[in-house]
Amino acid sequence: MAQESPKNSAAEIPVTSNGQLEDSHEHGFNRDLKYSLPVGLGLSETKITSRGFDSAKEGIVEAGPFPSKGSSASPKSSVISPSSAAASRLAGQGCDLIIPTGSRAQQKSGPVVLADEVKNPAMEKLELVRKWSLNTYKCTRQIISEKLGRGSRTVDLELEAQIDILRDNKKKYEHILRLAQTLSTQLFQMVHTQRQLGDAFADLSLKSLELHEEFGYNADTQKLLAKNGETLLGAINFFIASVNTLVNKTIEDTLLTVKQYESARIEYDAYRTDLEELNLGPRDANTLPKIEQSQQLFQVHKEKYDKMRNDVSIKLKFLEENKVKVLHNQLVLFHNAIAAYFAGNQKQLEQTLKQFHIKLKTPGADAPSWLEEQ
Repeated sequence: MAQESPKNSAAEIPVTSNGQLEDSHEHGFNRDLKYSLPVGLGLSETKITSRGFDSAKEGIVEAGPFPSKGSSASPKSSVISPSSAAASRLAGQGCDLIIPTGSRAQQKSGPVVLADEVKNPAMEKLELVRKWSLNTYKCTRQIISEKLGRGSRTVDLELEAQIDILRDNKKKYEHILRLAQTLSTQLFQMVHTQRQLGDAFADLSLKSLELHEEFGYNADTQKLLAKNGETLLGAINFFIASVNTLVNKTIEDTLLTVKQYESARIEYDAYRTDLEELNLGPRDANTLPKIEQSQQLFQVHKEKYDKMRNDVSIKLKFLEENKVKVLHNQLVLFHNAIAAYFAGNQKQLEQTLKQFHIKLKTPGADAPSWLEEQ
């Protein structure tokens, strides 16, 4: 069944000068309001305030409850819809609809106010990218200006000299390391050949009765040389391992700190240059906040630069002490082992390995089990 459209507007409600409605139009108004409100609304809880155009006084009409057919909803469970036709006409003619605050229904439209500001992860990442891009731009500009000879750079003469010496020494130690590895490879091939030659002599000494002693002497000599070569090979490999640790771990760790120090120095000079340029410009209401912000950033990077310079100085000092101690022991080992081997002093060669606690692996021995390694 189609609903009957209300024909009377709110402007047609007659209001007397004392704010009371005429009785003759009360029934028609209730009928129009019936089809304008949702089913189940208690009219006893709805106040309609009517303002006349010619009178400053207000009239309040208390409408009685209107029972809805087939509806058992509570009078307090409905709210006047703002999109209702009658409500729109009432509002257009100066009538206000007052909805009770005790209603349990919620308004479906209107502004929503959040108590706490929600942080957007995308905006935070965008801000980090913006700061990184700005810092990269400043550092790149500083590096280019230094290479072109236009920009100034902060130089610690004593520290820079120590860093240059360290890099030069690293190259020389790497060269020694490569030569020692080549010597180890060649000595291993020679020892392997001597062992095979000794086995061949021993076999011929058993099969050639007329040359038994001659083949036997040569077999013993080659096996002794192979044994001493294995002892020397153990000493050289121990020397290579120690120097490799010094060059590729200890020195490399110090050079990594040096790289961080150089990056901090570039950032420090970049923000120092920005601050100097701002200080040379005019000082007004627009530039003063920029100068203050630049001063804060400059101070942050200055503290970082000072910290990294102190770290590099400490690491260089400890590295020098460790390098002298390690190389002293390894050079003594290398010298004594080489001298004893070529002098044919097997006892002195074995004593050298015992002095440096070097254990040789028995040729052909199986690898230790995981339980033995533990």
